[in-house]
Amino acid sequence: MRTIFFTTLFALTGIWMSSFAQLPPVFGSEYHGITQKDEMTRTYISPIRVMWTSDTTGELIKNTDVLLKMGDSQSSMSRQTQFCSIKSTEIDTSSILLDYGKEIHGSLQLVLGGSSRREPSLVRIRFGESVGEANSQTYNSDWLMGFSTDDHAKRDIIMEIPRTGLIEIGNTGFRFVRIDLLQANTLINLKEARAVLRYRDIPYLGSFKSSSSRLDSIWLTGAYTTHLNMQEYLWDGIKRDRLVWLGDFHPELATITKVFGYNEVVPKSLDLACEQYPLPNWMNGMTSYSFWYLIIQYEWYMQNADIAFLKKHRTYILGLIDQISSQINEDGTETMGKFRFLDWPSTPNKEGVEAGFRALLVWALKDAKKLSEILEDKESVTKCLTAIEKLNRNVMNHNNLKQAAALMAVAGILDPVKACNDVVAVDGAARFSTFYGLYMLDALSMAGMHEKALHIIDAYWGGMLDMGATTFWEDFNIDWMENSARLDELTPEGMNDIHGSFGAYCYPSYRHSLCHGWSSGVTAWLTENVLGIQIMEPGCKTLKIEPHLGSLKWVEGSFPTPLGVVKVKHTKLANGKIESQIDAPKGIKIL
Repeated sequence: MRTIFFTTLFALTGIWMSSFAQLPPVFGSEYHGITQKDEMTRTYISPIRVMWTSDTTGELIKNTDVLLKMGDSQSSMSRQTQFCSIKSTEIDTSSILLDYGKEIHGSLQLVLGGSSRREPSLVRIRFGESVGEANSQTYNSDWLMGFSTDDHAKRDIIMEIPRTGLIEIGNTGFRFVRIDLLQANTLINLKEARAVLRYRDIPYLGSFKSSSSRLDSIWLTGAYTTHLNMQEYLWDGIKRDRLVWLGDFHPELATITKVFGYNEVVPKSLDLACEQYPLPNWMNGMTSYSFWYLIIQYEWYMQNADIAFLKKHRTYILGLIDQISSQINEDGTETMGKFRFLDWPSTPNKEGVEAGFRALLVWALKDAKKLSEILEDKESVTKCLTAIEKLNRNVMNHNNLKQAAALMAVAGILDPVKACNDVVAVDGAARFSTFYGLYMLDALSMAGMHEKALHIIDAYWGGMLDMGATTFWEDFNIDWMENSARLDELTPEGMNDIHGSFGAYCYPSYRHSLCHGWSSGVTAWLTENVLGIQIMEPGCKTLKIEPHLGSLKWVEGSFPTPLGVVKVKHTKLANGKIESQIDAPKGIKIL
């Protein structure tokens, strides 16, 4: 099925490819090779503009408009065929920079139509999530400011290309591609330079439209960010962090359930995580990420009521509860290792991280208790309740860390109004983070501060859009915007490069991922709080619909459930009251 979303999102013409369900007959029944159908769809995207060339004379690089046309992946030796010619001299290496309009995951396909050499020609291909990255050098020995790396996915490749033919290069996340012809005194004829988008072709069952087009763009960008990371497994990043990270998984799960409903990538990825980190290991080697596993299992069950999958993970869930509860002491202290991770921006605030870590554990144990009740294991229910009681004997101070205060509110150990007035709402979007921004927004909604949350969303996630984002990033600080050029511009002298000039920890400079699934939680929040749709009974059999429009005049959208798609529209009347129209499938109770 072709997804209408990509037609509207890209506004580009592509060729949609289908794959065969079985091998051609020539393989025969006696063929014993292991085969597997590619789960992903491939779509070709022509660049929308030539951003820059190294040629200031108009003599070395000609007919660049050819590359913007629809291609057919077919080389040609006909004189009727138009080519973009790229020529180098003894002293000049010719280069061209292409923009594909949106961040994508995939590769580059070059179609060549002859050259001045009998042999293949040598080129350098650089992929970039930003203009700056596509023009940057690569340095893999260390994570240094000013350099990009390709330790997760190759983004800087020197290779030979055929004289007349086709070749595909790379597998990474990118929006821009720079091509350098390296050999002197060489001419190549380039017929096509199309990006190959590789993605799950699935419908966007959830939707969000309102009187604010900016808010609509934020919702859709968050949805698309997670969509790109739904590869064979649920990744956190399409350039870097192409792994199943259980903490990062949670905001993505929240987005998936609001946009796509059920998708096999979730149970498949949870299965893989348990295989890779069998007990007594912690998920991804981090205790806090095992806490997230329990929260994910509960929220996935509430969406789908898939008792068979929950029972499949019964041994792991109950074993993890045993492992956690056995390491909590009577006085509320615990012995679950020294490495306490929430998210990277919170790391310097050790006291705050400690408080947030313990709050996250309380949240996880509360969900683990519910899972134990569903699995009818009374002993585990008791273990969870006892563990929570012990932890609450030793509640720590949030130390003005927004991440910690938000988790404490969500976990029910700090009054949400106090948490927001004292910490979370202070200075608006300042000190927000892409991963934990979801829980900060949740704390604001629990405190009844929905309008404040919408202002922060406009400034924070909207700020990324203002900087040229088409997907949301691994990290963002609104202070970075000052005197910074957009990611889709060549950075003028005297200005910051919004991509290359910032970043820290494991993501300095261009190593920073500009498509990170953990940043998409804003999409889920908008569905839950502005559309007002919340799950009250497993399988979405009972939904509570309580919209919070703030200054919006109207909002409408849809929400996928196992019983079908729920559609709502809320309109603010002249007297300030909200009129709601709700269309729910049979079998769903609306509160």
